[in-house]
This record gives sequence, structure tokens and C-alpha cells, in this order.
Amino acid sequence: MRKRILIADDTAFFREMLRNILKQSDYEIVGEATTGEQAVKMYEEKKPDLVILDINMPVMNGIDALTEIMTAHPDANVIMCSDQKQEPMIVIALKRGAKDFVIKPFLSTDVYHAIDKVFGKD
Repeated sequence: MRKRILIADDTAFFREMLRNILKQSDYEIVGEATTGEQAVKMYEEKKPDLVILDINMPVMNGIDALTEIMTAHPDANVIMCSDQKQEPMIVIALKRGAKDFVIKPFLSTDVYHAIDKVFGKD
């Protein structure tokens, strides 16, 4: 069965980049959120196997969205993404339940490595 992934990033360029990376594999993209609030709502609706969640987003940032998702669904799989300057926030995200992180701009190998780690293929 194909793993279902929700992409949450406010930047269209990075959503497209992730879409293109994931298209090369057997993953199904079940939705794309542009705010943390949308990510939480879409998680509830879609129940994806994995969320790739940006730290910096409007309305509700990725850390707060992660906290809401993990509080309601402690078994959720979330990979955070951010740029290099956000390393302290990545540490907070990992403490709040994120399974891994990738640094922007993404390399497809980094994205696949993080996904494989989450799904126990690493």
C-alpha cells in the first residue's frame, strides 16, 4: 500500500519541489497546506502516514502545528523542514515529537533519507 503524505509549506516553490521529489517514488500526496492551521485541519481530514511540515508559516507556525498534531495523535509521523538559520527551532521540534528534519533547499536524497528513517527503511 502506498504511503500517504501531506505537504505543509507556505512557499509554492518548496511545495512544488517536494511534489517533484515525491513523484519519483511510490508516495501519494494527499494534500498541500499553506498555513500551520491548514496543516492541522488537513491532518484530521486526511490522516496521512507522514507530514512534511515547514517551521515558518503564517497563521500558525510549524512548531505550534506540530504540537497540536502530536497532542491529538502521538503516533503521527512528522518531518520538519527549515532553512539553516532555524536550527534551534529544529531542536524544539524534535523534542515535541518530529521524527526528523530536512534543510532547505532540499536535496532529493535528504528527503528520501528522512522518509526512509521514519518508515523504518534506514
